[in-house]
Amino acid sequence: MKLNEIRDNPGAHYKFKAIGRGIGSGKGKTSGRGGKGQSARSGYSINGFEGGQTPLHRRIPKRGFNRKFLQADYHVVNLGRIQAAVDAGRIQAGANIDGPALIAAGILRRAGDGVRLLAKGDIRTKLNFTVAGASKAAIAAVEKSGGTVTVTTPVAARGETQK
Repeated sequence: MKLNEIRDNPGAHYKFKAIGRGIGSGKGKTSGRGGKGQSARSGYSINGFEGGQTPLHRRIPKRGFNRKFLQADYHVVNLGRIQAAVDAGRIQAGANIDGPALIAAGILRRAGDGVRLLAKGDIRTKLNFTVAGASKAAIAAVEKSGGTVTVTTPVAARGETQK
């Protein structure tokens, strides 16, 4: 076998049909775009256009209000990852754990508006947490291992005052 004898398996490569090469090619003149109109022009795309009837996104009533630029940016940490960091020696037993400590241990890149503690995994080491939020299961697991969880008042979301 030589390099010039290497071929694809039969049917593995679809042969491209050149368009706009005269009437004898079968794809000449309008190049498969039909007659005139919007669909024959370049850049044709109307997402959501439904032939003149009111589109679905305008027929459905709008409900609620999302303040997506004002929501607090909490970072989630699971107990299993913290126990893995303790086992690796990046966190000392009995230490006080908060956002900067988690960043120093390499568990988080940034603390954002606060840290939320969740109970995925198990914790066997006594640690004291100061976090913006924690699930009930996470608090129970930490207290079972002899530690404490202090939930601080969540940081005001992007400059808004707490009520």
